[in-house]
Amino acid sequence: MSLPNGVISSVRGSVVDVRFDGHLPPIYTVLRTGDDRRIVIEVLAQRDESHVRGIALTPTQGLARGMAVENTGGPLKVPVGKAILSRMFDVFGNVIDRGAPLTGMELRSVHRAPPTLAQRLTKSEMFETGIKVIDVLVPLERGGKAGLFGGAGVGKTVLLTEMIHNMIGHQEGVSIFCGIGERCREGEELYGEMKEAGVLPHMVMVFGQMNEPPGSRFRVGHAALTMAEYFRDDEHRDVLLLIDNIFRFIQAGSEVSGLMGQMPSRLGYQPTMGTELSALEERIANTATGAITSIQAVYVPADDFTDPAAVHTFSHLSASVVLSRKRSSEGLFPAIDPLQSSSRMATPGIVGAKHYALAQEIRKTLAQYSELKDIIAMLGLEQLAPEDRNVVARARRLERFLTQPFFTTEQFTGIPGKLVSLKDSLDGCERILRDEFKDYAESALYMIGAINEAKATPVKVAPPAGPGSKPEAGAAAKPADTTAQPKTEAKPHPKPQAASPALKSAETKPNGSVAAPPEAKPAASNGAKSAQSASNAASEASASAKNKPEPEVEHAAAAHAS
Repeated sequence: MSLPNGVISSVRGSVVDVRFDGHLPPIYTVLRTGDDRRIVIEVLAQRDESHVRGIALTPTQGLARGMAVENTGGPLKVPVGKAILSRMFDVFGNVIDRGAPLTGMELRSVHRAPPTLAQRLTKSEMFETGIKVIDVLVPLERGGKAGLFGGAGVGKTVLLTEMIHNMIGHQEGVSIFCGIGERCREGEELYGEMKEAGVLPHMVMVFGQMNEPPGSRFRVGHAALTMAEYFRDDEHRDVLLLIDNIFRFIQAGSEVSGLMGQMPSRLGYQPTMGTELSALEERIANTATGAITSIQAVYVPADDFTDPAAVHTFSHLSASVVLSRKRSSEGLFPAIDPLQSSSRMATPGIVGAKHYALAQEIRKTLAQYSELKDIIAMLGLEQLAPEDRNVVARARRLERFLTQPFFTTEQFTGIPGKLVSLKDSLDGCERILRDEFKDYAESALYMIGAINEAKATPVKVAPPAGPGSKPEAGAAAKPADTTAQPKTEAKPHPKPQAASPALKSAETKPNGSVAAPPEAKPAASNGAKSAQSASNAASEASASAKNKPEPEVEHAAAAHAS
């Protein structure tokens, strides 16, 4: 049975009205029109018995009233299967990486229902990333959603790339990157970075670029989720879904709502924002066959966390990872702020009592150090109480231990990447809090993996610090030389003190050539007529100028003693 075709009745930007004489196509049906049927329209409303209204997923240049419209009879579909790995797609499932097109692939609708409650796993499991600061302080949930807050240049892309690498290389999973409203430049750079890092064969990239119509950007998230659900349900593999940026999904939905003529809600958002976001987020879940763990970049408009878009997004997140520009400027990578980041998984019932207590102790130590920074800046570290100084030392060593070299940055830093298990991360933090590494230099804990690497590098071990401490046998010859130098410089000081009594005794001698400075001036004023006595007086006056402070102090001391 052939489906009835329609005719365009009106075109207003991306909104197209189509008239059908027979049966109207259902909601979400894809219509095609234009030259070679390249213009794609998705039905969103049935206006009356013969007209439907749709939103164009492609530019509408060239459309006119009276043009024929083809009814495809089905919703938007994307290819699924193992062949999609290492490829880049658009919202329609077309490859955009200049590679060979895929043929004979299975196509699935992007509109799918989330897993039922009977299919979901009610047990919360921790998702280990191999990154110390995340696993210890901000544990992620397997099958959960984490928000990544960070601006440009703080290491957000590097952190996402490292998670993809760890997910693929050590957990045999699949990573899917979904760019919603992404710039073309960012997508191309990310593709190149993934290819150089060697993680591209186990990942899929889907982009709805910034220059595309809002309908395309609104559906690209559903297309990526359909591919992720295939690997979870059919391949029984864990999937890491990275979305950048979830706010742009809400923004695209707002544009579509405005174009469809719906009354805007608070602050101009669409009245159906909560429903649309839930339809996307609820599909991200863990089942008995596998799990989809999502890490989403979240843009907060004007840093207003009461914005409706931010409020609705927070209600779906199980963890919030905040990247700090200040820590990035200090070279503490990954630049995650441990005090502003939080996770619902950090409870004794999920991570365990020991892990929870240790994480709380770490946060307490770092918070105390943050409060003491102002006092240290004004008065200095020496003015703190001994206990506060110990807190500062532990906090600084913790900050450096929570740094970590990444596999994806080896070619830039020259430092081999490290994957640290949760057990090693907790052990290292616990030993630092017990002051086991208080005699180690802070640099010994910087950019290492497990804590034992600090002991395996004797160059980084520092002797017990102290201004008066003796150099140990393992120290170089430099400290011995520096301690000998002050002794040789200190020898001239007793000499003037020993010479001053001689000058003092010389005052009683009749020889005027060694007379004290106070007697030099009268000798000159009495009018010595010989040139030799005048020159002697001049030399004595210059010598008295050099040694004037010490004789005066001695005269005063002698007068006080008498």
